[in-house]
Formats: sequence, structure tokens, C-alpha cells
Amino acid sequence: MASVGSATPALASDRPVSLLPRPASLTYQSGSVTIGNGAGIAVPAGDADAIGAATLLMAHVRGERGLALQLTDGPAALVRFVRDPALIQPEAYRLTVGRSGVKIIAGSHAGFVNGAMTMAQLLSPDDRFGQPVRVPALTIADAPRFGWRGLMVDTARHFVPLPTLTLIVDQMASVKLNVLHLHLTDDQGWRFEVKRYPRLTDIGAWRQAPSTGGPPPPGRVGGFYTQAELRGLVSYAAERGITIVPEIDLPGHAQALVSAYPEIGILGDTPAVGHDWGVNPYLLDPGPKGVRFVEDVLDELIDVFPGTYVHLGGDEAVKDQWERSPKVQAQMKALGITTENGLQSWLIDEFGRYLGAKGRRLIGWDEILEGGLPPSASVMSWRGEQGAVDAANQGHDVVLSPAPILYLDSLQGDHDDEPPGRLSIQTLADVYAYEPMPKGIDPAKAGHVLGAQANAWSEYLATPWQLQHAIFPRIGALADITWSTEPRDFAGFVGRLRPQVARWRRAGLEVADSAFAVTPKLQGSRGDALRANKVKVALATQAPAGTIRYTLDGSAPTPRSARYLAPLALPLGVTIRAAGFDTSGRPTAASRAFDTDRHVLLTRGASDLVSCPLGSLGLRVPRTADATANAPVFNVNLFDTCTAYPAAPLDVAGGFTVIVDRLARNYGLAHEAKAVREHYNVTEHGELLVLAGCQGDRKGPPDADAPKPVIAASFPLPDPAHSPPRMTFSGSLPKMDGDRDVCFQFTSPISEPFYAVEQVRLIERR
Repeated sequence: MASVGSATPALASDRPVSLLPRPASLTYQSGSVTIGNGAGIAVPAGDADAIGAATLLMAHVRGERGLALQLTDGPAALVRFVRDPALIQPEAYRLTVGRSGVKIIAGSHAGFVNGAMTMAQLLSPDDRFGQPVRVPALTIADAPRFGWRGLMVDTARHFVPLPTLTLIVDQMASVKLNVLHLHLTDDQGWRFEVKRYPRLTDIGAWRQAPSTGGPPPPGRVGGFYTQAELRGLVSYAAERGITIVPEIDLPGHAQALVSAYPEIGILGDTPAVGHDWGVNPYLLDPGPKGVRFVEDVLDELIDVFPGTYVHLGGDEAVKDQWERSPKVQAQMKALGITTENGLQSWLIDEFGRYLGAKGRRLIGWDEILEGGLPPSASVMSWRGEQGAVDAANQGHDVVLSPAPILYLDSLQGDHDDEPPGRLSIQTLADVYAYEPMPKGIDPAKAGHVLGAQANAWSEYLATPWQLQHAIFPRIGALADITWSTEPRDFAGFVGRLRPQVARWRRAGLEVADSAFAVTPKLQGSRGDALRANKVKVALATQAPAGTIRYTLDGSAPTPRSARYLAPLALPLGVTIRAAGFDTSGRPTAASRAFDTDRHVLLTRGASDLVSCPLGSLGLRVPRTADATANAPVFNVNLFDTCTAYPAAPLDVAGGFTVIVDRLARNYGLAHEAKAVREHYNVTEHGELLVLAGCQGDRKGPPDADAPKPVIAASFPLPDPAHSPPRMTFSGSLPKMDGDRDVCFQFTSPISEPFYAVEQVRLIERR
């Protein structure tokens, strides 16, 4: 026998199993059992926990393997659920497989569910859908490393349909994640029905889309969940061992609330529900009226969500409205509070004590530390790990959720087909490498680390497809690092992940293949290739899975296509199409193509552009705030509307055509607004300046000895109110030696919409 971490040889008749997350202990014995269609499952009489887990097992095996198992009380049952009160750890289970059948042993509902999910994986090890499964004899003794293994879904920026949430819950359970954190309110929408305050959803659940120039788009964007719908979701999740933690964000991110009930705001105005992403100024009234309002909301919230924790946000609450309110300042003086951060701490503690009196616990983002951590609060650390370290060392429970690594709206790779998101790429390997126990926590306080959570913020996740693409498969990495204590082995993890990816896809999920997609990398510059009329291209994948195979005629590669061994030296005009294939000949990802035609090498899309001098591209945004298509996308710097075509061969190219899109300037920058670079416009609506030799994407100040950029062209921009949002400009480029960056700088007033480059096509000199 060997532990799961050992190099266990395959049995003569069976391959070692592939489980995600990796169990705490797994040993093999000799023999196996075959489970086929109609196999029976037995449960202890009247044991509702076991019946529920057995029902869940049957559903997963039906969908993931195509086998119909059935409950039976007969002695011939091949799968038996057994209750063992000695298994006192809430999520622990044991699973044994022998020649006579399978036993799933647990002392709790969660333990039975976890055992059932392991059994579901054992019964779907490959793609032989509908075929019986031969399961090797083994023993698993398993329990999680952390009790909080979470996923946050932001339903406020973009409303998430209820069926999408139930599908996500199902597939969280499949990898033993146990907390779904629902971000239910923000500036852009209030999603929780409060019967005492109906305007929260009548008004606060709906926003107007931002304008790209001219009148705003017609119609409303939004939605909300009724309490009955959420009770159903809570019950559905509980059946799968998942607790839902609701979040009502306050005192900041309150614009939707104030839009619905302006008397609960600060200055008496009635803003529209927000459509700007980021940080907006609207705050909750911290006085008795606002406190009573929130307590009323909490009463209804905790009646729907029975879990221990209630999340009250506390993040990004800029205090300007409180600073400018005589009433709030008087309240601070009466309370003996000297800072607005201290007032937030007092307010959070008021709600923490209110929740505590009702048997609940408050958790908030790490900004609640800033005014002194209330005794009643737990901390979710998103601004790195220091908040968790400080809070845990003070004796408070913490959940690790640091940006950017556990922010699932971050892109997963640099492929040009990646949908919108944050440009801080967080790969599958990055998430897998994260360690949820931060350095700096006193070992005696380590028990205060509840676990870790990944967050799917939805500014740029507008559709169920995009949300699923962001979440899967990276939550497989999160599941492994929060459940297992075994040493990290990325290659081994990838091998265990791939069968789970197949299960997720059979369940109807979109699963990103970014980690397995072949990425072509040009060796040398495009200019070098154009001058030599030949190209050298390397092929690689992020994850170590499969053999790369390719074609040179544009056709789809197959398992019999040429195997990639070294960079390909080719004449221009060849289209390389490549994909990885596993040992059974199945592709590990969709094939990707790289066209080496001269006109393609001279063309750059938004994904190929870089930042202008001293800038930084931070976001990959869609054409409109609520676009449902994955393209076009635009890599942008919110603080300077300038992007650069890198290493343009200005000895080869003599002209250009640039496609420009006008986007909404829907960003709440709060105190960072002063960092927006404003350019002097010499025509009414600004210009597009094309600068040759601009030294784009530099780290640090420009080289003082470098030649000054040359203004190759200048185009006045049209009136946004009376022109299409997409436009094309063409012009000439000066001849320069070698490769030089070309910057596309917009000088439009910052009170008007935002401009971005969709594509630049260079034109060869004649």
C-alpha cells in the first residue's frame, strides 16, 4: 500500500485514480469492483443526510458518466452509505472500495456529500460515457485543510440569472468548495428583495447604461432576486454542503440604496443608480435613521440566509460626504470619535453587535481595520495579505482573498481571444501556487485563518459564459490548495484537473482552455521577419499537458499531425495551426492559429498594443458597458487615452489605417481622478495624434538622448453627440531606421467619452 503522495504503480487491471481535490490519505488494495447501469445504492433507514447525498451522487453520475444508479434497500447494493458518529470532524468522510462494493462513511451531512462527490469522480474517470466503470480497491480517509473554501460571485455590477448560480453551486460541490459569497448590493444595483423597503428593488435594482456619446441607450439594465428565490437557492446549496454568505455593502458603494431612499443618504440629493465602475462617493447615513434602516434590512436578510456569517462590505468608502456633512460631524463629536475611519469602525461594530445578538457574525473587507477593528468582526483580506496578518494576530478570524491572484476577473493568459477583464494575468499555475497561510501570522494564531476565497467581480463579466469562463477551471486550483496539505505538484495537479474539466463541460459549463492553449511566440521582431521574408515561431502552453502538434496549411491539427520539437523557421505566408493532444489523442484545448502573411504581421489588434510612455494598461474592456459579445475588446489605460503599436518597422511601412472606437467613460476614480492625464485639445472635441518614435511601454522615464517623436498625423475628433462611435483614420508615416513605437494619443476633453484603438494596420512602402 502507498499514500496518495507516493509514486504508486498502476495495478495490473486498473489505473490509479485521479481525484480533485487530492484526498488526505489514499491507499490501494488488490482487486476492483465494476459499477454499471442500474447499480444499487443503500442508505441507513430514515437517514435524511445519507439519502440527500445518495440522490446527489446519482445526479452527478447520470450527467457525468451516463449511468443510472438507483436507491435500494436490498443486500445486493454495490454502494452503501454508512453513518459513523466517531467521525466528528464536520466534513470528514471515509470511502472504501473492495470486491464486494463501496462504502461511504461519514458522521454528518457535509461528510456524506464530500464522500459522494469523491465517488462521483471515481465513477467518471474517462470519456467512456454510458459504459460501466471498473473502480480499483482502495481506502480514502479524508478531511479538509481549511473550513472556508469559497467563491464570491458579484451579482450587483451585472445581474446573474438564478439558473447560472445553481449550476455554479453544483460544480462548486463537485470539487468540495463549501462557501458561496453573494455580493448582493453595490452602487450599480440592489439585488435582494426587502419587503419593508420595496423601492430598493423597484428603483435600486435597475440602472441606465452609460452613453458613448449622444443620448444614453434605451431600456434598463438589472434585476433582483425575490426572497423566495433566494430561499430556494439557499436550500439547494445546503443540500450540496454549501453555505451562502450574503453581502450588503456599506457604508460605501451605496449609490443604489441612496437612489431608492435618498433620506438614508448624506446630503439629500437623489442620484441615479450608478453605471460607473470603481469608487463612487455615496455613503450611508451613520445616524440613528440609517442604522435603523440597515437593521431592518438585516432582519429580513438573516431570515433568508441561515448561515453564521453576514458580510457587510466596508470597502472603498471614501469619506468625503461624511467630511462635508455638519450632521455627521456633530455625531462624531458627540461620540468622541475624531476620524471618519473611526466612525466607520463604530458603525461596523454597531451592526456586529446587532448581528451577534441574533446569533450571527459579521465579516467585512479589510478596510474595516482602518479605524480600529471592531471586536465583533472577522476580516476578508483583499488588499494583499497584511490585513489578514494584522487581524489574525489580534485574535480575529480571517479569510484570505488577495488581489490580484484570487481575483477571477483577471485574465488567464495573453491570447487575443481572452474576453474582457483585468489585465493583471493570473494563470491557473498562479492560483495553484498561492499559499493561503500567510507568513507573519503568529503560529499560535494560525487557527484564526478560516481559509481562502476567490472573487469573480462582474464589471467585465456581463454574461453567464464570461462568468463561467473566469471561474472554471481556476477554482479547481483553489479547491486543491484549500483542501489538501500535500506538497504542491503542478504537473500532477493538471493531470487530476483534466478529468474534472471534462465533467464540468458535460454539465454544460464554459471552461476556459487558456492554460492548455498553444501560444505562438515570434522569435525576433515582426520587422525582422518582414525584412528577411521569413519567420521563426516557438510554440508553448502554460500547463504541462499533452504533446503539441501543428499544421502549416491552415487545417485543424490531429493526433497524426507533425509533432512540435523546436521553433519553426518558415517563409512568410504560412499559417501555423497548433493544439496539444493527450496520450489518448484527445485535444487539450481548441487549436490556435498564427498567420505569417505580410499584411497580418503588419497588423496589430488591441491585444497587441502596449502602453504609451509612463503609462500602464490595466483593463481589457468591451465596446459598451453591457456588451454580451466577447469581442471586440480594448486594452486601455483609464488615466491616459493613449496606446502604442510596438516596434513598428518604419523602414518597411509607409502608412497606416487605424480603427478607433468611442467608449463610455464610466469609471468612478474617486481621489485617483487627479491622476487622469488631461491633454490640451486644440479643436472642440480633441484630436487623434499619431506619434512615430514615441518609446511606448517603457518602465521609467524616457531616454533623454532618444530622438523626439515625430507627429505623423493629427485628426480632429467628431462631435460625440452626432457621430458614429466607430471611425477609421488613415495617413502616412515618416521613414525611420529599424523598429520604432508608434503612439496613438487622444486629446479629447476628459468630460467627454473615452477613445480606444481597435486595430492598426500598417501599409508597406512602395
